[in-house]
Amino acid sequence: MSDPGSPSTIAAFTMYSRPELVDSHDRYWALIRARLLASGFDAPERLSQDAEEFEVWNDPGLVLSQTCGMPYRLWLHGRVALVGTPDYGLEGCPAGYYRSAFVVRGDDARTELAEFKDSVFAYNQTFSQSGYAAPFAQALPHGFWFENRLHTEQHLESARAVSEGRADIASLDGVSWRLIQAYEPFAEKLRVLSWTVPTPGLPYITADQSKVAAIFDAVSGAIDSLVDADRKSLGLGGIVRIPEEEYLAVQNPPASFQ
Repeated sequence: MSDPGSPSTIAAFTMYSRPELVDSHDRYWALIRARLLASGFDAPERLSQDAEEFEVWNDPGLVLSQTCGMPYRLWLHGRVALVGTPDYGLEGCPAGYYRSAFVVRGDDARTELAEFKDSVFAYNQTFSQSGYAAPFAQALPHGFWFENRLHTEQHLESARAVSEGRADIASLDGVSWRLIQAYEPFAEKLRVLSWTVPTPGLPYITADQSKVAAIFDAVSGAIDSLVDADRKSLGLGGIVRIPEEEYLAVQNPPASFQ
């Protein structure tokens, strides 16, 4: 257990949080926490789902959280330890990998990405692998990047902007798109134009390298112990180890495009 002078612990799973998933995430964390406590490690009783993500990722007391590949490459590599990558069983992707769906309105007759060159592209953040880096890499071979862009802060809001006509196209990571389809009625107005190339998925991280093995085992055991309803709602099929080199090998858009 931690000594009295150690920092307070924190954990959060905010990347795919939704009101409908609060209870499932809480039960998932309870299973992880029980295994960590049994191994002699401190862990917070509750998830800090309302905490700002960068504060969580950089907290010296971080037990477990999930980040995106691009922030990991840009800022977190060397400061946090990779625990493993949850596998969401996404079609067309190796275990632990994911890809992004270019979504457009269902009544938009265009069929090729290049036809959207002059359209409004909605994106969550410039530091998002799925919402910005992946579509940038996909558009570049076609000789363009979207000049007309709408910053929405969240995949959900990017999808909503397209459905409402405030944007024409967005890039949503496969898990987010799956959740939007499950819970948002406006998803019926959208269709997938194409998919980006798969890249390593959103990894779990911790502040303490010495705890990686124990946390990986705790997560793996927790996923195996999830009731079927929670496993289905969270989309979790397991956890895999993807080397950090595979994350670092993914290219970032040049700073001039961010």
